[in-house]
Amino acid sequence: MASKSPRRSQLLKEAGLDFVVKTKDTEESYPADLEVDKVAEYIAKKKAYAAREFIEDDTILLAADCIVTLGNKIYGKPKDAEDAFRILSELSGKTHKVITGVCLLSNTKEKVFSSVSKVEFELLKEEEIRYYIDKFQPFDKAGAYAIQEWIGLCKIKKIEGLYSNIMGLPMAKVYKELEDF
Repeated sequence: MASKSPRRSQLLKEAGLDFVVKTKDTEESYPADLEVDKVAEYIAKKKAYAAREFIEDDTILLAADCIVTLGNKIYGKPKDAEDAFRILSELSGKTHKVITGVCLLSNTKEKVFSSVSKVEFELLKEEEIRYYIDKFQPFDKAGAYAIQEWIGLCKIKKIEGLYSNIMGLPMAKVYKELEDF
């Protein structure tokens, strides 16, 4: 797996899959004119190709990227506490999308796909946002939150789609694509 995400590792372990983490630092940039719904797939493929040197004859490389969108605006990882506060304030009381792009790559094949989940937040009070940021430090998470933490347990009104996708890897889809690969 070409990802340092502890959540992705957790999901793969819980699914009973054997894997090794090997990563290459990759700039998570994308063309300005790329459709918002294609950005996660583009970055996942970019990460996979950056790490392709780790592919051996009998291995499949998995790379993924997760973005949060509200309308046509993409919310990546917050730069600091102030940025996290801004992001969560903008998502408060609204339904946003979590899009995870995945690239499976071997020496002979490539499969790129994505999964979309919708998340509706309750209205978040300023003190709740500050509590969450102070206690959970969500600076390595797209959209400045993790569904498995306090904010997901206490302030999400509704989700549509795969829970694991919101954590960072759509496991049901990944499992099926690995079977077909």
